[in-house]
Amino acid sequence: MTNELRLGIAGLGTVGSGVLRILRDNAELIAARSGRRITPVAVSARDRSRDRGVNLDGLAWEDDPTALARRPDIDLFIEVMGGHEGAARASTEAALAAGKDVVSANKALLAHHGQALALAAESAGRVIRFEAAVAGGIPVIKALTEGLAANRITRVMGVMNGTCNYILTRMEETGQGYNVLFEECARLGYLEADPNLDVGGIDAGHKLSLLSAIAFGTQVDFANVEIEGITAITLDDIRHAGDMGFRIKLLGVAQMTGRGLEQRMSPCLVPAGSPLGQLQGGTNMVVLEGDAVGQIVLRGPGAGSGPTASAVMADVIDIARGIRLPTFGQPAATLRAARAARAAVAAPYYLRLSLQDKPGALAKVARVLGDAGISIDRMRQYGHDDTAAPVLIVTHKCTRTTLDEAIAGLAGTGVVEGPPVALRIEAV
Repeated sequence: MTNELRLGIAGLGTVGSGVLRILRDNAELIAARSGRRITPVAVSARDRSRDRGVNLDGLAWEDDPTALARRPDIDLFIEVMGGHEGAARASTEAALAAGKDVVSANKALLAHHGQALALAAESAGRVIRFEAAVAGGIPVIKALTEGLAANRITRVMGVMNGTCNYILTRMEETGQGYNVLFEECARLGYLEADPNLDVGGIDAGHKLSLLSAIAFGTQVDFANVEIEGITAITLDDIRHAGDMGFRIKLLGVAQMTGRGLEQRMSPCLVPAGSPLGQLQGGTNMVVLEGDAVGQIVLRGPGAGSGPTASAVMADVIDIARGIRLPTFGQPAATLRAARAARAAVAAPYYLRLSLQDKPGALAKVARVLGDAGISIDRMRQYGHDDTAAPVLIVTHKCTRTTLDEAIAGLAGTGVVEGPPVALRIEAV
């Protein structure tokens, strides 16, 4: 067996501790499969005294992760701290400058600084691998960079945030509202330190931007991902969608068009019988479509100690085997800047309005939609209180731009209370 690969691990939370457990429990298996022994040498975390349920005996401790990154006795730096600035960025840059390869689970860091980090790595002859940054234990990065490398990717689509999927499916299963299930997720530890990263769609948007860069050969462009979270979704929306044979998912879609790169992360209605519609709990699913392979579907746990640490170790083992790929599947200098484009493909939309209980209210709404060129496929009015009634409209195909213009016009009718909720009905 050849020389060992020595690891420095920055971050001993759920993922970092999981990596150490895998290294302890599967040491012989990993050595046999990688052809060399892989050994943790040093670690860094905020609190030395915290019990992480994993043995740290024999490991050097660095309070400063940047000092860890520069240690001469490590070959590979694992960054699982999180955050796109501060210690995570500084230590990753320091590791590359010191001649270390990097494995990261940090989607925010790469979504904001991926191009610069990829250029730095490649100019130093180093690699950055980040399988664990997207969809937990699902090997979607490897699928794009290796298994589908000969394909022209036409679309990337998927459910990429397990917390949002958990909330939406639990709303349907239990009949409980969003706020109750948000608190349940907080108790279970499912939420990021900043919960808006999850429920606001930002975490999933980070992941989509990374997949887009690989799929379409572009520089990471998180700034132009259209993002809408799930906070406006009500139990009534879940029920109405179910009545029509749909389920609501926080769905990411990216595709390259003649106008540019479309990237959107938003709640959508998908057919209840489709693979995405049947996805339950905290599970993730990514759908990849290529010109040669057609459509493939990858499904699995999107978070958690074991699945995410498994993805980290897959990258570590690849590096141990001598597999060295450009960060985003092709040399960073060849990645072109994406021209951002808003989704222009027409689709039907679900539109929920709260209308004042006044004569002619529905007629005013229909007139505004008609003037915008939007025709109504279905309309339902549900039980109402003394002043307002919920109205559900399903449109025929239209663009989101046209619908947004119509929604702006509804505000001037004097009969619509509060902001309408508009959800795309996605063909999957």
